[in-house]
Amino acid sequence: MDAPNTGEGASTQGSLHRRILADITDKILSGAWPPGHRIPFEHVLTEEYGCSRMTVNKAMTELAKGGLIERRRRSGSFVSRPRSQAAILEIHDIATEVHALGLPYRYELVEGQRRPAASADREAIDVEEGTPLLQLTCIHFAGERAFCLEERLINQAAVPEAEAAIFSESAPGAWLIAQVPWSAAEHSIKAAAADRVVAKALDIPKGAPCLLVERRTWSGGQPITRVRLTYPGDSHTLIARFVPSQK
Repeated sequence: MDAPNTGEGASTQGSLHRRILADITDKILSGAWPPGHRIPFEHVLTEEYGCSRMTVNKAMTELAKGGLIERRRRSGSFVSRPRSQAAILEIHDIATEVHALGLPYRYELVEGQRRPAASADREAIDVEEGTPLLQLTCIHFAGERAFCLEERLINQAAVPEAEAAIFSESAPGAWLIAQVPWSAAEHSIKAAAADRVVAKALDIPKGAPCLLVERRTWSGGQPITRVRLTYPGDSHTLIARFVPSQK
């Protein structure tokens, strides 16, 4: 049993509780223990830290309340899969979503090419055939896990600065937010099953449920970009805040 909350014993138990909490939190946020990783059983942690079962249980309870772990009856405790929330009508940086989860962010440019717009691009980005486009495919990571697949078209006629941008070092979404003041945006949100390309990029089974956000933006009536953002269906939530109509 833990020592009473007075004197040196209580101080020692309190220090151990904070140490256990800090150690496990660090392993989760650093990605050393990825989502789904089984946390050592409480009796193992009790022996490792030389403390009471109650001290370990207190730390685990706080981790569960904070959403970092899931406690499953008879199975043990596991690192939670992060769930991101994003407002539907906002345009924001994906890195901000990841940092809001307390996870390290990483970005990878998979492919980039400059090409003239084809007739099929008119529906996607509303430009004339032959308009110079920059086509980018990127993956955003939260810890060690792929968080989002980004497939983007940029209208270089409207954003000539994109010609010299180094997207291997910085994500195009954040760059565009900083460079181009958008005046209108359109969102399309739907569920989709992962095809072969998406499954490979996000390291999920083919056919797994995904959340697909398609966005187009304009500046002064001129199309700027069209982006498809695909998230694993178990790790992202879209929210919107609204008020009743004044009619």
